[in-house]
Amino acid sequence: MSTPSPLRQRDFRLLLLGQTTSQFGAQVSGIAIPLLAVVTLGASALEAGLLAAASTVAFAVIGLPAGAWIDRLRRRPVLIAADVARALLLATIPLAAVAGVVTVTQLIVVALLTGVARVFFDIGYQSYLPVVIGRDRVLAGNSAMETVRASGQFAGPGLGGWLTGLLGGAIVVLIQVVTFAVSAAALAAIRTPEPAPSRAERTHLRAEIRAGLAFVRHTPALRATALTSAVANFCFAVAAAVSMIFMARTLELPPSAIGLIVAAGSATVLAAAAVTPWLSRRVGSARLAWLCLTVTGPAGLLIPLAEPGWTAIAFLIVGIGAGEVGQIIYAIASVSLRQRITPDELLGRVNATMRVLIMGAFPLGGLAGGVLGELAGPRATLWVVGVLTLLTPLPVWWALRGVRDVDDLGPAGR
Repeated sequence: MSTPSPLRQRDFRLLLLGQTTSQFGAQVSGIAIPLLAVVTLGASALEAGLLAAASTVAFAVIGLPAGAWIDRLRRRPVLIAADVARALLLATIPLAAVAGVVTVTQLIVVALLTGVARVFFDIGYQSYLPVVIGRDRVLAGNSAMETVRASGQFAGPGLGGWLTGLLGGAIVVLIQVVTFAVSAAALAAIRTPEPAPSRAERTHLRAEIRAGLAFVRHTPALRATALTSAVANFCFAVAAAVSMIFMARTLELPPSAIGLIVAAGSATVLAAAAVTPWLSRRVGSARLAWLCLTVTGPAGLLIPLAEPGWTAIAFLIVGIGAGEVGQIIYAIASVSLRQRITPDELLGRVNATMRVLIMGAFPLGGLAGGVLGELAGPRATLWVVGVLTLLTPLPVWWALRGVRDVDDLGPAGR
């Protein structure tokens, strides 16, 4: 029996509106800021790696206490505050550009501070979605949200690359400032009542953090998805540290072409996110988590084969596209699994634990990619990423082998 569409709910549509704008802006500025660093400011591979690492290191530093704090609070005000903070921080980049004082150091500092706000938003959002639509519709809700993200991936990089070439990366960041403001306004308009967390169950912060860690440690499905996601994110971060240099310097592509290649590679992601609920019914919601990565992983080996010239650029498009398809289906399946099997009173801490384990791989990967890019060059670094990506599905396959659907795991995913 099909699940009723969450799009029928006004408050989910508002949540979707906020994510539509902020994700589009993130994709536009996501290519503008690295291009600003590499093309305009002449950042080295190591500096590009530091920039990539700075945006995610906060997960490793404050992720666990952030989850405990979020379980003590209503989540919607946290999300609104995080959007407002990110808008204000990013606004400093175009202001510095107008004054002629923008530097790579500033980009790294802004990335670091917006990363702190992102910690609270990401953990709070994954805990807030079941409040808005109910646990029985989280897979459909996550699919709709990831479809939105895919739409931004398709249109955002091409527009971001073109606008960066036309206006400069610093000015393009203003788009992200506006979209975070729209997201905050949409969240403020949501009316679904959110129960206040119980004060009676509160203990010391350290004990609450340990409870979240223990639940993940004793739940095989969560342990496995944490490991698979961490390895996948490490690979992505290593590649991100050198991919702009590879395309801009090794392949000698202009910013507009880079944006179009990333957008073309992401075009199939939109369809993949939209059909994930159908795939889940066909192959099983648990089985889908490892099968999607197994099928799409080998295509990543095409990326380091690219050479200057438009024929070989097809390797980039196919490699990027296949990787994005696998990751978006996996993200929907794994996050929905977590939301289904975790008790509500633990959801913030479990999300925080998972995000720390998963996102902690980003700064490590960014630094590793920067160092490896300096020592071996971007092409060799991308070969390492391609081979390591082939191994990412193994932990989830081992934990979920023989299991078709999430409901077959039981209430605690065991």
